[in-house]
This record gives sequence, C-alpha cells and structure tokens, in this order.
Amino acid sequence: MMRGMGNMQNMMKQMQKMQKKMLEAQEELKNKRVEGSAGGGAVTVVVSGHKEVLEVKISEDVVNPEDVETLQDLIVVAVNDALGKVDKLTEETMGQFAKGLNLPGLF
Repeated sequence: MMRGMGNMQNMMKQMQKMQKKMLEAQEELKNKRVEGSAGGGAVTVVVSGHKEVLEVKISEDVVNPEDVETLQDLIVVAVNDALGKVDKLTEETMGQFAKGLNLPGLF
C-alpha cells in the first residue's frame, strides 16, 4: 500500500517537471520569429511563435492601385505561409511532450 503512494508521488513530481518544461517551451515559442512570403518575396510577413503578426513588408513593385486584389491575395498567402510554419514549429516543439506522456489525443 505504501509503495503505491511512493509511485504516485513520483509520478506527480514527473508531471510537475514536465509541466515546467512545457511552460518553458511555450515561452520559447512566443519569442520565436517565423517568416512567410508570397510572390517570390514581394510580400513578407513575420509572425511570433504565438501566431501574432509582427511585421508586413510589401515590395513597391506589387503596389498597383489598378490591381489591389493581387496585393490582397499575396498578403493572405504570405500570412498563411507564416502561420503554417508556426504550426510546424509548435508541433516540433510541443510534440515531444505528447510522446513523453503517452496520452492519446493530447496534441
């Protein structure tokens, strides 16, 4: 009976350790910068690891008052490119915890 309690305490300590590492990894992600682009770099978007848009750079040669739609499309593509890269980075960074826990459906 007592041995079971020791295992439980040990497991709780492991969980707390993992939780601390997860929080550190999430903080690390927040400070990462990921760049997405479209139109061969005509539009570049920089986002944080927490999917916050930090910068939008637009090359002058794609700014055409006659064709605003193309510019809008390039911005959407660049943002989605950056967000897709953040998803991949998040999966790489946080996925290790899901493997460590062996809990199906966590991530």
